[in-house]
Amino acid sequence: VLAMATQTVITVPPQFSVTHQRGEWHTGLTDCCSDCGVCFCGMFCLPCLSCQVAGDMNECCLCGSSVAMRTLYRTRYNIPGSILGDFCALMWCTPCAVCQLKRDINRRKAAGAFW
Repeated sequence: VLAMATQTVITVPPQFSVTHQRGEWHTGLTDCCSDCGVCFCGMFCLPCLSCQVAGDMNECCLCGSSVAMRTLYRTRYNIPGSILGDFCALMWCTPCAVCQLKRDINRRKAAGAFW
């Protein structure tokens, strides 16, 4: 007697949906008053703040105020912008750009949305 094996046939492949909604910075580039602690740290000890940013993103301390770090962050959270814009922000307003990045990290951490 031959026994017939039953096979399960999958007709629809599993669907994986990762929706990336368009993000925004939580604060503006010059919105220092929204977090005075970050602003003071950026004004008086920018290397310390850069190291905090790099540490938050599990990167080398020297990378915190780099164009690559800002671009990586924007890409990760789908924040509009360009590498040129990141370069210009860091070139002409380094403290403001690093402070904006740290404020955004802090807000995302508080909301449980930082990864």
